[in-house]
Amino acid sequence: MRAAHVHTCGEPPRPVEAAEPVAGEGQALVAVTAVPITPLDLLCAGGTSYFGEPATPYVPGVQGVGVVRTSARLAAGTRVWFPTSAGMAPGDGGMAELAVVADGDLVPVSGAVPDEQLAALGLSAIAAWTALLLRGGLQPGERVLVLGSSGVVGTVALQAARLQGASAVYGAAVEPAARARALELGADGFVQLERDDDVEGLAARLREVVGEVDVVLDPLCGVPASAAALCLAPRGRLVNLGSSAGATATFSSAHLRSGSREVRGYTNNDLTAEQRRAALAALEEHAEAGRIVVPHEVFALADVAEAWTRQARGEVRGRAVVRLG
Repeated sequence: MRAAHVHTCGEPPRPVEAAEPVAGEGQALVAVTAVPITPLDLLCAGGTSYFGEPATPYVPGVQGVGVVRTSARLAAGTRVWFPTSAGMAPGDGGMAELAVVADGDLVPVSGAVPDEQLAALGLSAIAAWTALLLRGGLQPGERVLVLGSSGVVGTVALQAARLQGASAVYGAAVEPAARARALELGADGFVQLERDDDVEGLAARLREVVGEVDVVLDPLCGVPASAAALCLAPRGRLVNLGSSAGATATFSSAHLRSGSREVRGYTNNDLTAEQRRAALAALEEHAEAGRIVVPHEVFALADVAEAWTRQARGEVRGRAVVRLG
């Protein structure tokens, strides 16, 4: 079968001919149709994640979309989305014509959304949806600030916040084209981030646009998170789910305590299978209706090294998706 292999950490995968995998007890075999290249894929294959350096060679792809070939739980032919632990634990991921997946992790999907689009949404969209709803506790009528609103998580969060009942949604990002994109997606305002921002200066600019907000979705950490926390309304929540702008942030104890404000961490790894299924079902429904869209670019498996490199360099608008089916 055709597959992609990471042979050396830090280098792009390349297409290879590999032996077909065999599903064991508690596992399913999936004929894969589409796999996104996500930040987690890049991090794990780079050998610098907190999971440690993965054993090579291995098939990357921490998630994918496909059709069940064999399963003890689902009928053959069922269209599914699935996660894997590629790069985080021994074993192969989804970037192959056939993938072995834990049977209980398979999530049936309707097929109403094209496989490439569903793959582009995937875990990033699940993170945006559930970080707002479950970890952020977003309530109808509350106000939301999305940091890093130009990324896939941020793009989905802008749309998801409104769908979950937010009365106002604001974006903030460093990319020059991010303002126009955020406003196209219905943001009520936007703040341009600068790479040399300081906390007090950025906080002042944020407050001019957003005033106070109830929930901050933060995939950035660093200075943007420190500044955004100063815009939290009493009992507001900042939910951190990434650190692309810095590994640490600072928060004023007086500001947090005086308004019972909270800083919360989020990871998809804490979701139950049912929570993941519910989030994906909601996302698929909204995507089918055109209420949630995410830009993506589709590549053939033969071009996986180009797709990987362009995604790592930020040259893909949205998500690179490798088509296998």
